[in-house]
Amino acid sequence: MADDTTDTKSSNQMWGGRFASGPDAIMEEINASIGFDKKLFAQDIRGSIAHATMLAHQGIISADDKDKIVHGLNTILSEIESGNFEFSRQLEDIHMNVEARLATLIGPAAGRLHTARSRNDQVALDFRLWVKEELQKTEQMLTGLIAAFLDRAEEHAESVMPGFTHLQTAQPVTFGHHCMAYVEMFGRDRSRVRHAIEHLDESPIGAAALAGTGYPIDRHMTARALGFREPTRNSIDTVSDRDFAIEFLSIAAIAGMHLSRLAEEIVIWSTPQFGFVRLSDAFSTGSSIMPQKKNPDAAELVRAKTGRINGSLVALLTIMKGLPLAYSKDMQEDKEQVFDAAESLELAIAAMTGMVRDMTVNTARMKAAAGSGYSTATDLADWLVREAGLPFRDAHHVTGRAVALAESKGCDLAELPLSDLQAIHADITDKVYDVLTVEASVASRKSFGGTAPSEVRRQIAFWRARN
Repeated sequence: MADDTTDTKSSNQMWGGRFASGPDAIMEEINASIGFDKKLFAQDIRGSIAHATMLAHQGIISADDKDKIVHGLNTILSEIESGNFEFSRQLEDIHMNVEARLATLIGPAAGRLHTARSRNDQVALDFRLWVKEELQKTEQMLTGLIAAFLDRAEEHAESVMPGFTHLQTAQPVTFGHHCMAYVEMFGRDRSRVRHAIEHLDESPIGAAALAGTGYPIDRHMTARALGFREPTRNSIDTVSDRDFAIEFLSIAAIAGMHLSRLAEEIVIWSTPQFGFVRLSDAFSTGSSIMPQKKNPDAAELVRAKTGRINGSLVALLTIMKGLPLAYSKDMQEDKEQVFDAAESLELAIAAMTGMVRDMTVNTARMKAAAGSGYSTATDLADWLVREAGLPFRDAHHVTGRAVALAESKGCDLAELPLSDLQAIHADITDKVYDVLTVEASVASRKSFGGTAPSEVRRQIAFWRARN
């Protein structure tokens, strides 16, 4: 996608003068973008129809020419959608491919379409429209993923599992509470998507090459026609801005990171050593030589997609970091990064939504693991503070001695005889056993946002209303 005033032009009837001889094969190869920007055909035609309609409304072109242009563009749209349109590398990009076909269909009227615009604001419009639509799609997909987690959280609001820090057993939580942690993560991703849509909701068309135009155009009219809140306010920034694409990639990278964290947990949980979940056959594969294996390939590939998305973000940041205002041909390299990241993100969200909905949760295995590793030690310390009046640091020390004793005996805290506990601290009574089970531990965490089933259900209700 080229600047109208500075590019070497391809050897076709659209160009004349000193560019008529055309580039050599190497220049054609590096200059052409039709191989990937044809993905913008619907946005390009939509923008051209809005532009032509505005030109006619302003008396810049005739109503008859506008009608011919709109009819021709709709014909081209049908041809592309049906697979009957032949894209030409010699015509460089989607804009010139559409305009050349339009000239064939309607004759000289096609040449009036480009009045009061440049390929610079045209590509900015096409790309911005595409990213906006992709963000809207991402918002819907994240809403579906959140809904899947809400269903699992509700199902397992009381299912006890170990909570981890440093991947070591920390305190008992519920699987429902763990699911709600991902609801919060993906909820933030969705908020970022919504903010990004608001940021980019300005129409670039009418900025022309970089300085605006002397024609009496109505940019507010085209903005409304294309579903934008308003037109952009500075023509130089308009044609040189790719913040909307970088913001999309940033959102995709953060969401991808969240998806990758979840994928890593699924990979771990589905191992025989953990056995917390079992993936459905739809999202796992077997081994070519080991018939007993069931590999979490979908989760592993979601984890890997994050690397591609991160690479796209770094690539576009690097492309843009040294560009002077306004347009530079470097910006042609923006689209493949965004297209690839969008495809990766869509696939990762879809796969993860399916895995969350289909996986079988082994609640018995989770509960057994929740009681390991002296996970109720903090509950013992809290009991000593609450019932025996010890300062927490003293209670922490007493609990540490109790854990060491249980470890030496090869038993859990709840299995230590009362006499052993009283030998460590005389004020311990048999009531302490009421807090040393994982169920009691979980039920006691009733602080706002805690893991108690009642609090998990409160947060589920909040998100149900919000989703």
